[in-house]
Amino acid sequence: MSELSNNEAGRGFTHVYTATYEDLQTIGNGGQLTIATIPAGGAVELAGVYESIAFAGTTSLVIDVGTSSGDPDEFIDALDVDGMSAPVFNTGDAFTGGQSQPVGGTNTAASIILEVTDAAIASATAGEIVIGLRIVDLGQFA
Repeated sequence: MSELSNNEAGRGFTHVYTATYEDLQTIGNGGQLTIATIPAGGAVELAGVYESIAFAGTTSLVIDVGTSSGDPDEFIDALDVDGMSAPVFNTGDAFTGGQSQPVGGTNTAASIILEVTDAAIASATAGEIVIGLRIVDLGQFA
């Protein structure tokens, strides 16, 4: 995950993580990877996923993005990447109705986790997803 510069962040996101099929193979079926951190006093205002290169070799790729290590689905929940026809935003359990108000507020820093579920991920031969987050940080003013 990379934190964007001020010029890049002006485009709506503060953090972006790009994962190729090889990256997801490394994470593995049922595996998790920390891709960003919500700072103390912060929250996530926007979460989106874009399939920038279509996946090949698998038809069962599902991802979750959130903060609960047991089931990280607060921001993106059970997204069927193979079934995407357009970018997907704010589908997680903490978002209701695709709202764009901050969720996942925390008084201590919290990891944002990407979870991969795909029994056939080792068979993937192509594919890439881009995960964008807009993280607000009121703690920076404390």
